[in-house]
Amino acid sequence: MKINRDNKISDEIPASSMADIAFLLIIYFMVTTTFTATRGLDFGLPKEDDNPPEIEKEDSVHIQVQPGGNIVVDSKPMPLDNLLTHLEGILKDNPTKPVIIQTDPQASYVHMVTVLDELRQSEDKIGMEVKNISIPTRREIESFWY
Repeated sequence: MKINRDNKISDEIPASSMADIAFLLIIYFMVTTTFTATRGLDFGLPKEDDNPPEIEKEDSVHIQVQPGGNIVVDSKPMPLDNLLTHLEGILKDNPTKPVIIQTDPQASYVHMVTVLDELRQSEDKIGMEVKNISIPTRREIESFWY
């Protein structure tokens, strides 16, 4: 008896019917799924008020650093040594009042850092911390400054 060794068993799995089955499953789930419209967020709008309360803009302390290193605080020239004593009286009433440092484009970076360092040392010098320091970018100044 002769054994035929030419009949090798194929190690490939036929996948052509698997693609058909996957496609049919996708169609089945698409057809049977319930589609709901997204409703968004539910919230109640306030009723219209004829007399809305007026909200006043919060004042801030505006510090300008000029090219020579001079500083102007709220449109008044001031030496750097007097800055914290000036702020002490202002921040006593409202300790979270914003302090805005605006640097002239021609001013040296070291002058802005000196003013910022002086403000950060406020707790040691006057016993009160300047909490809300802001340095706007050139783009913010051009877009929002009035």
